[in-house]
Amino acid sequence: MDLGDWRSRISELDNQILALLNQRAEAALQIGDLKRRQDAPSYVPEREAAILNRLAEASRGPLPAQAVIAVWREIVSACRALESPLTVAYLAPQGTFTHQAARERFGESAAYHGSRTIADVFEDVERGRAQIGVVPVENSIDGAVNVTLDRLVETELQIGGELTLEIAQHLLSRARGLGEIKRVLSHPQGLGQCRGWLAANLPDVPVEETTSTAAAAELAATDATVAAIASDLAGRLYNVPVLRPHIEDNRQNTTRFLVLGRQPAGPSGSRDKTSIVFAMPNTPGALYRILEPLAREGLNLTKIESRPARRAPTWDFVMFVDLEGHRETPIVANALNEMAQRTLFLKVLGSYPAA
Repeated sequence: MDLGDWRSRISELDNQILALLNQRAEAALQIGDLKRRQDAPSYVPEREAAILNRLAEASRGPLPAQAVIAVWREIVSACRALESPLTVAYLAPQGTFTHQAARERFGESAAYHGSRTIADVFEDVERGRAQIGVVPVENSIDGAVNVTLDRLVETELQIGGELTLEIAQHLLSRARGLGEIKRVLSHPQGLGQCRGWLAANLPDVPVEETTSTAAAAELAATDATVAAIASDLAGRLYNVPVLRPHIEDNRQNTTRFLVLGRQPAGPSGSRDKTSIVFAMPNTPGALYRILEPLAREGLNLTKIESRPARRAPTWDFVMFVDLEGHRETPIVANALNEMAQRTLFLKVLGSYPAA
C-alpha cells in the first residue's frame, strides 16, 4: 500500500469511529433520561474510573495507556454533557493550576465556574451553584494546603476522586528577550518555586506577588515589559507567549487535587482510597491504639498528617489519614468502626478511585 492507500484506510476508520461515537452518544442520552427519572446523579466517579481503567488495560498498542485515557476522557466528557450539564467549581481566575487540573479531569465539555477562594469552591458546591468542586490539598514541595484541610473537617461534601498534576512553571511575556523585562509577577508559590532560576537569569529584575499565577499572566498580556510565572494554559488563555519554558527549580514538583461532590462514590472495582479525619485523646499510645485495627487488617496507609483543631476546644489536633481500600468493603468498614470507638471524633471524608 502506498501513502494514498493508507490515507484512504484512515478515512474509512475515521468514519467508522464517528459512527460508533454517535451510537455511544445516543446511548448516553438514553441513560441521561433514565437518571433524571430516577433522580440519580449524572456524574458517577467510580463508573468513569472503571471505564478508563478497563480500556487502558485492554489496549494492546501501539497507543500508550495514557493516550487512550486522554482520548476517552474527552469522549466521556462529551457524553456526560449530553446526559446532563456538569458544572465544576475551581479556584479562579482561568488558567490557574486548579483550573488546569479540573479541565484535565472533566474535559472540555464540562461547564466551569470560577470561585474566588478555595473556601468558596466548597461553598459553591454546598449551595448547589456547582455540582463538583476541585481543590488543591497538598504540594510535593510546599506541603499541605491548610485551608482545604480545615474545610474538609467542617463540610458535608464527600471526596469523590483525586488527581495529581505536574506543576510546570513557564516565564510568559510579550517581550522579545530577557533584557526587555522590567518586572516579574506571580503568586508567592510560583516565585518561590523559581527563585534559583530568577537569581541566575534575572538577578536585577524586581519581583512582585499577585493573587494567582493566572492573574500575573493577565497583567503580562497588557505590558510587554512584564513577565509572568505561570502555566502554559494561562499563556494560551491570555495570549502571552512562553519566553522560557520550565523555569521551576525542582522538576519533581506536583500537586494533588481532590474532587468534591455531594454524593459518596461507590467501589470502583479497581484501586480505591479512603480519607478520614479524627481527634484523639492526649494520652500515651493513643495514636498507636487508634491505628492498630488498620495494621491488623493489613490496610496500608498512604498519608498521615496532623493539623491544629480549630473548632472543638477539647481537641489539640486532628489527624488526616489516607488508606487503601473502600469503606464499603468489610475489612475497611470493620477497621473504621473499631477506630471510631477509640477516638474522640472520627469522620470519613470519602472513598474514591485512587489516582
